[in-house]
Amino acid sequence: MGLFSFIKEAGEKLFGSKDAQAATVELKQKPADPVTQEKVNQLNRAAADSIKAYIRKQNLDARDLNVTFDGATGTVSVFGTAPDQATKEKIVLCCGNVEGVSAVNDQMSVTAKEPEAKFHTVVKGDTLSKIAKEVYGDAMKYQGIFEANKPMLSHPDKIYPGQVLRIPAA
Repeated sequence: MGLFSFIKEAGEKLFGSKDAQAATVELKQKPADPVTQEKVNQLNRAAADSIKAYIRKQNLDARDLNVTFDGATGTVSVFGTAPDQATKEKIVLCCGNVEGVSAVNDQMSVTAKEPEAKFHTVVKGDTLSKIAKEVYGDAMKYQGIFEANKPMLSHPDKIYPGQVLRIPAA
């Protein structure tokens, strides 16, 4: 559990983050306006629903999964019980690797306790082989990183700067 940082400008384009930001600015200008507050609430709920649908699309599941989004801060909060640590971490990454999200407040628990994986933020020039060489001392162990990030990664060469990846223990 904890707060994980992500790069707000990188990730899946699931919702109109500019709309959420515009609504937040509008709310600051007219804080007592219930119509504006309701618009912001609707945008936040729609964004949270999009993230939850994305998690489900990745065939990741958790008991009592609940996702909320605060467009003003770009923070997703995720709740529920995952069957294992890997699933929990993948759900957190699904929440964070979304354009417009700058942080994930992980409030999930796991049924089966396991050691936590490390996270790596991809920078320009990174490849899974390069990351594997840095982390494990062996570029050929890239496949382990690829497998640890399925189904979010569909191909080992399709990573992008700002994306956060799970790096399992060797």
